[in-house]
Amino acid sequence: MFKKILVANRGEIALRIQRACRELGVKAVMVYSEADKEAKYVKLAEEAVCIGPAASPLSYLNMPAIISAAEVTDAEAIHPGYGFLSENADFAERVEKSGFQFIGPTPESIRIMGDKVSAKQAMIRAGVPCVPGSEGELPDDPVQIRRIAKSVGYPVIIKAAGGGGGRGMRVVHTEAALVNAVQMTKAEAGAAFGNPAVYMEKFLQNPRHVEIQILADKHRNAVYLGERDCSMQRRHQKVIEEAPAPGIPRKLIDKIGERCVAACKKINYRGAGTFEFLYENGEFYFIEMNTRVQVEHPVTEWVTGVDIVKTQIMVAAGEKLPFTQKQIQIRGHAIECRINAEDPFKFTPSPGRVTSWHMPGGPGVRVDSHVYNNYFVPPNYDSMIGKLIVHGDTREQALARMQTALNETVIEGISTNIPLHRELMVDAKFMQGGTNIHYLEHWLSQHKR
Repeated sequence: MFKKILVANRGEIALRIQRACRELGVKAVMVYSEADKEAKYVKLAEEAVCIGPAASPLSYLNMPAIISAAEVTDAEAIHPGYGFLSENADFAERVEKSGFQFIGPTPESIRIMGDKVSAKQAMIRAGVPCVPGSEGELPDDPVQIRRIAKSVGYPVIIKAAGGGGGRGMRVVHTEAALVNAVQMTKAEAGAAFGNPAVYMEKFLQNPRHVEIQILADKHRNAVYLGERDCSMQRRHQKVIEEAPAPGIPRKLIDKIGERCVAACKKINYRGAGTFEFLYENGEFYFIEMNTRVQVEHPVTEWVTGVDIVKTQIMVAAGEKLPFTQKQIQIRGHAIECRINAEDPFKFTPSPGRVTSWHMPGGPGVRVDSHVYNNYFVPPNYDSMIGKLIVHGDTREQALARMQTALNETVIEGISTNIPLHRELMVDAKFMQGGTNIHYLEHWLSQHKR
């Protein structure tokens, strides 16, 4: 096991990794920008290093500053969390070339899965079902583009090969709009991701977003930890996640989970990862793989009893997975609400001083947050300030616990999306389970404030 790990992230995930390190008896070095010097995990840290000003490119995206911090503190490994540099293959490579262990997959795995075209090709080879579409990058010839779209069938969606986070996508319903849409997406992809390559997929009308969590070690062992339903989304950003996915037969989950495990072994994957699928009419279609820990990992931790972050650290240190597939049991139901510092219905960011902070408790309630009373939420980063997670023996009990927990939550001084979550938890369709990825957008258009 490592003696010291540098945590190259901020916010609730930095605190989450710090806690995992403490449980393992490992010292955690926290890095922070000037805007985050008052964060809880910095105050609790045994060692903390300021890596630059508030702006992310000068701090959390500054590779030399992070590697220098690891060098001066004698850290042995770097945990990238999620976001920032977590899926940057060049960073993973620089970490390992500098003599540190990157707590995540190999740079090669990140590269394969980070490019959506090569990821899809790898999954097809591994027997994982994919959305019908172009076999690779779209050509420049308009005639060929039209021919591919005709064979796939309208509507189609044009996606950036290097995209992510819901950016670099365009839905096309008619042949007349096709070529212009491809050119516009290429231009946007080149500007946003430095890679103008785009590909085409069939646009599924009413799918759910279901993902499979996997863990793999360096000894070719891999397991899947069931599934999560992340269909409650706004602009491709997840708002509520739950595990297991309501109404999907266990047999189907096991079948797709086994294929994900086989794919991991085929590409020599290590660490935590998530296979994301669209699910429609009893079929799974692979869309992408996240080569890091997910924001929504706590719901899986609760229904399986597996500590995903601790396991990430253990397998990075060379240990074997401490469990087999047969030992993974799904128990009860877990739901997570992302708490964002924003207007609950207009979604405008709401940074500022937290004048009152009271989090709920009781059986089956977990809060992951770096915020505290009198904390200043900086305007420089993502608006998520925490996660409220509940667990129950049944989905009905989990819903009831989340309703109670949300009603107990008090955050003053800034606006948050708690009022939105309160309304969604008593929405008849959500309570029934199985809503599709367009449901929340439709709900919001019907509940305009």
